Amino acid sequence: MSTFKAPKGTYDLIPPYSAKYLAVRDAISGPLRKSGYGYVETPGFEDVNLFARGVGESTDIVTKEMYAFETKGGDKLALRPEGTASVLRAALEANLHKQGNLPVKLWYSGSYYRYERPQKGRYRHFSQVGAEAIGAEDPALDAELIILADEAYRSLGLRNFRILLNSLGDKECRPVYREALQTFLRGLDLDEETLRRAEINPLRVLDDKRADVQKQLVDAPLLRDYLCDACKAYHEEVRALITAAGVVFEDDPKLVRGLDYYTRTTFEFVHDGLGSQSAVGGGGRYDGLSEMIGGPALPSVGWALGVDRTVLALEAEGVELDIPAATSVFAVAIGEEARRLLFGKVTELRRAGVAADFSFGGKGLKGAMKDANRSGARLAVVAGERDLAEGVVQLKDMESGEQQAVAVDGLVDAVRAKLA
Repeated sequence: MSTFKAPKGTYDLIPPYSAKYLAVRDAISGPLRKSGYGYVETPGFEDVNLFARGVGESTDIVTKEMYAFETKGGDKLALRPEGTASVLRAALEANLHKQGNLPVKLWYSGSYYRYERPQKGRYRHFSQVGAEAIGAEDPALDAELIILADEAYRSLGLRNFRILLNSLGDKECRPVYREALQTFLRGLDLDEETLRRAEINPLRVLDDKRADVQKQLVDAPLLRDYLCDACKAYHEEVRALITAAGVVFEDDPKLVRGLDYYTRTTFEFVHDGLGSQSAVGGGGRYDGLSEMIGGPALPSVGWALGVDRTVLALEAEGVELDIPAATSVFAVAIGEEARRLLFGKVTELRRAGVAADFSFGGKGLKGAMKDANRSGARLAVVAGERDLAEGVVQLKDMESGEQQAVAVDGLVDAVRAKLA
């Protein structure tokens, strides 16, 4: 038993369970890769002010959940709590927006960190796949990203998820709503910290999960009643485009998400089989974020989908992913001469594109065949001194038990024929 354990609120991904996470990441990124999104990878930590400015100083993420620290050189850094600010920073630093091909379409995958009370579906270290379309104000982009996420989930076999949709307005109409909401909130029986939050960013209060707060918010003014004509038209176009694509959604006038940078379109993917942590992903438009972190005006939209929560959603629905065995052929050698020959054949099979493994450790036939069974391989290649004397190896079908002698020189072709 190791002296050390994974830190509280984190987890290790180990085979065979880790294969499910890889399959989910591939499924989520698949539609993006076919739609012009290029891969980007950013550091696991950034300047703390990138998140304070971008995510919002009044958010729980910045005030309570961010892992912030000071280096020996005096730099104030933070482990990334989300991906959008980092990806936009990377795009700006590389001047991708100046290359004349807007929007810049990027996707990413990685680990993120928030100090939270650990519970099922909520970890201090979690995995996401995200996408950002930077530099264009177009309802078709918002619709594209929602459609691609819907496609990814359906390709996994998920069915019991819902898409919640709302508009948060823009700098023209949101200030009017903000004032109306603040006036309403000042008349409620709220604690001092919540009232302080209401003065900084009243929309954050709408996202408060406490039952006693939500009860008082029943009659709160709704942003949709304050949208300007431009925001109304924009939102209606997004709704029309995703409806035409056959994507079902629900209008949720109280949806605000947990980050300050969202404008206009905002959406969330929820799964009712996950209990209180029902959100499996979400995103929206963030037209002012570039300017918040010192860049030019670059209207943008994006989302992030939780890999951990998606796996839990699959389990809640009883969906079993069709994950192929990691090994197709397993070689079992009896004797030193066979060991050298089969080791070379395993290398040859791998170079021919066949997933192959070898019985290491000098085990006897019985132990080596147990390894072959555990590997999940469809075929086993077995050879001993007598086989080599005849210039053959035994090719065994692990499902049917059928076995045939195959010429050593023809092994690769025989394996390919069997696996075809």
